Amino acid sequence: MIVNEQKLNSILEQNPNQPIYYFYSSEEYLVRKAAQKVVQSLVQQTGEESTVIEGPVPCVEEIVLAAGTISFFGTKRIVELPLVQPSKFSDKDLKEFCEVLNSTENAVFVITSVFEDEKARRGKRAQTLIQATEKLGVSVEIAPLGSSEMVKMLVETAKELQTEMEAGAPQALLERCGNDLFLLHTEVEKLAAASGYTTITKKLVAQMSVRNVEADVFDMVRLVQSGRKVEAFQRLEQLLQQQNDPIAIAAALSSSYVDLYRTKAAQAVRKNHTQVHKDFGYKGSDWRLKKASESAARLSIEQLEKILDILMDLDTQLKSCPADKGILLQSALAAMIQAGSRR
Repeated sequence: MIVNEQKLNSILEQNPNQPIYYFYSSEEYLVRKAAQKVVQSLVQQTGEESTVIEGPVPCVEEIVLAAGTISFFGTKRIVELPLVQPSKFSDKDLKEFCEVLNSTENAVFVITSVFEDEKARRGKRAQTLIQATEKLGVSVEIAPLGSSEMVKMLVETAKELQTEMEAGAPQALLERCGNDLFLLHTEVEKLAAASGYTTITKKLVAQMSVRNVEADVFDMVRLVQSGRKVEAFQRLEQLLQQQNDPIAIAAALSSSYVDLYRTKAAQAVRKNHTQVHKDFGYKGSDWRLKKASESAARLSIEQLEKILDILMDLDTQLKSCPADKGILLQSALAAMIQAGSRR
């Protein structure tokens, strides 16, 4: 069962006191957050501290030891099994692991897994664990957050810190930091403190939040596509002055234009960015593809193909040519602007 955060909260409310809670997703942040919520609730109910047994293949003997002892208070033990990777088990060990989950009566298990993609989730051993936990308790797949859900998450995180977010500030933070949920959570905590736990404004986001290379390159692409050529070159110069690896900059450029190409091709067959996100197995929010589809509308497929050819040549030159890598990047950016302006 694939659920969003709201549906997950409803499921947890309707299914208290389960022996198994298994959360899996492509986003580590989401499963850790769900597990933390359940564990905190169990600790409050029982007065017990949880025992954490680390994966990816937790030791069965340790699980039995932690879960088999009867609590002094007559309550069940809380056993956390974070980031279990079913594919790392042998068939024999996974069978034994599931048997322990099924036979233990004195413990509540809170288990999480992160699957890289749909193929990993559909793997034989992953399905074995999913099916076993579905029979024993709560077992759900947590869906990645869409762009609007990420905005909501940022606002709610700020509210937990008794802090407001100015209109547009969550979107500005997403543009600067990308869709790394751990980073975004940390940034909200930092900005809330910097605001004196009052209001996180767009100005404060611009002044204090971090920017990753991908976000800067994405911004540079948007400057190119909006015809702001001078500013695009200025942004490239800033990236080089900050000593970012030219190959990393080129890789981020290629990634951005691949997004544009995919969304443009999807538009031609009347599909939107959400379908691209699903078809190509993107992780996290679809915000990046939403913005890519907006930029792609200004270009033709032929122009995007030409730009991708330029970026392929750039990658080869950066890895083999002795010329100054900054000059190679600047030359490629000029060629991309020219390719994108032809009609």
